[in-house]
Amino acid sequence: MRITAIARSTTDPRSLLAGLALSTALVLSQTLPAAAQVDPATTPAETTEALPGSVADRPLTFADLAAQVSPSVVNITTSTTVAGNDGLQGIVPEGSPFEDFFNDLENGPGGGGPQRSSALGSGFVISEDGFIVTNNHVIEGADEIEIEFFPGSGQPSELLPATLVGTDPNTDIALLKVEYPDPLKFVEFGDSNGIGAQVGDWVMAMGNPLGQGFSVSAGIVSARNRALSGTYDDYIQTDAAINRGNSGGPLFNMEGQVIGVNTAILSPNGGSIGIGFAMSAEVVGTVIDQLQEFGETRRGWLGVRIQDLTPDMVSAIDGLDTARGAMVTDVPPGPAEEAGLESGDVILTYEGTEIADTRELVRMVGNSAVGAVVPMQVLRAGEEITIDVTLGRRETDEATAFPGSDTEEEAPAESGGEILGLTLSPVTPELTEEYSLDDRAGLVITAVDPASDAASKGLVAGDLLTDAGQQPVTTIEELQARIDDAVDAGQTSVLLLVRRGGDPRFLALSLDDGSTDSE
Repeated sequence: MRITAIARSTTDPRSLLAGLALSTALVLSQTLPAAAQVDPATTPAETTEALPGSVADRPLTFADLAAQVSPSVVNITTSTTVAGNDGLQGIVPEGSPFEDFFNDLENGPGGGGPQRSSALGSGFVISEDGFIVTNNHVIEGADEIEIEFFPGSGQPSELLPATLVGTDPNTDIALLKVEYPDPLKFVEFGDSNGIGAQVGDWVMAMGNPLGQGFSVSAGIVSARNRALSGTYDDYIQTDAAINRGNSGGPLFNMEGQVIGVNTAILSPNGGSIGIGFAMSAEVVGTVIDQLQEFGETRRGWLGVRIQDLTPDMVSAIDGLDTARGAMVTDVPPGPAEEAGLESGDVILTYEGTEIADTRELVRMVGNSAVGAVVPMQVLRAGEEITIDVTLGRRETDEATAFPGSDTEEEAPAESGGEILGLTLSPVTPELTEEYSLDDRAGLVITAVDPASDAASKGLVAGDLLTDAGQQPVTTIEELQARIDDAVDAGQTSVLLLVRRGGDPRFLALSLDDGSTDSE
């Protein structure tokens, strides 16, 4: 199976080349002449009264729904200038049986120089003054963008040039703008978490699949809160048929509201098998608001590295009853540090909302305004405390903060030892060079017993152990003391903070895993 972005269809001959010469997991285009579109005149001409926004009364059939919302759905055509022969370099391996064929194609009539590539996608109007939502991958790199309404819909009959207002590659959303003297019919976003967007609810997809023009498909919400690969992913899964060319088109509930933007499909062959994904309106609406106001996204930023808690970590953390919240693994200079957050804190709530895992916290912070003061409930050393954080801006602050630490401590040169299946040594210049360690203090893991719990948790030689029991350790004696404290507290495991390549991660090691005596 592969995740396929249901992207624009193109007339660039090198799209065929890429399909023949390469096998990829993520397909962003498919060769399909723009002329393959079906005459949009087949679109139902009869529509209900003009849309002032979302439909107030639920349609009786999908035909009623399609008639009500179709005036606001558009075909999107983009044009891009592509290179000539040089564009083939690196795509077809030298000596490939396709090499002569594509050289002839490029050097034949009209070949050998820059060419125009056309692509097709979908979108929908969200305001009477001409703002249009689509996918970023539909218009990415385009020199020209044009939109077309369906004939008989009461919308403009001519192709309209569109300008790009802004994009957000993180959610694959783009905002376009067309100018037209009369108000345009539009649709509104609905509640992607509310009634009409629950698992089992009817939904309808609309767009331009495979360049065939106006097309409607229906199905149900198959699942919610799906994550594919992005930080802010919140996809609605549906079995409504979606294909290439549907990208950027709307997924409607039965109220005629957009609850998602069709973006990708899961498929073994690039065609629909009933597993499609639409980015939720909750995410898209926030992105569009920012693109309209600023022309770019401005997401809140907390300034911490975090990780999920696992069940085996619960007994090693005082005051934690279940594996919930987000555990702070690193606090570089930034908003969190200024507010007093520390490595080892567990963030339990954000603005009064309980945090289930790190993915949920990242989305909530990203949807918050830059500069907002946010209260968080934090578990530290067995006590819950409230910390107010003034959020920074992710787009400008994150790159300069990670990796971030100005801690420079020189560990004493002491002998190493073995504990919990780990062979450990204080940091030395030789080990720092051998394992490419940073300048942090701690204990270097030089060997791992393959039968130990440490090995099953993925620890390897070269990892740097910096904290145990949520306290810094630089010697075997300090580590043993933290283990003794855990035993005295009746814990069955000890919480360790380990860094690999500078990236921190907490994990819990069982205290029953062999001797805890140092040597």
